Amino acid sequence: MSSKKILLNIGFGNVVERNDIKVIVQPNSAPIRRFIREKEQQGTLVDATMGKKVRAVLALGSGYVVLSAISVASLVLRIENE
Repeated sequence: MSSKKILLNIGFGNVVERNDIKVIVQPNSAPIRRFIREKEQQGTLVDATMGKKVRAVLALGSGYVVLSAISVASLVLRIENE
C-alpha cells in the first residue's frame, strides 16, 4: 500500500498535506487571533497570504499553523472536489 501524499493548494502556489489538516477556521474571533499570536511567538506560524488579508487559519497535526488568503468555504470545496 502506498502512502501517497495528497496536497491542498492554499493559494499563491502554496500547498499543505491534506491529511495533516486538523481544522480550518475563520480568523475573526479574539481567541483565534490570540492563538495566532501564540503560534507566532513559538515560531510555528506560517504566513502563506503573500501580504493579502487572512481569510482562513489551518491548524496542522504537526503543530504548525498556516494562514491562508483563501476563504474557508473555498478551501472546503477544494478538499471535497479532490
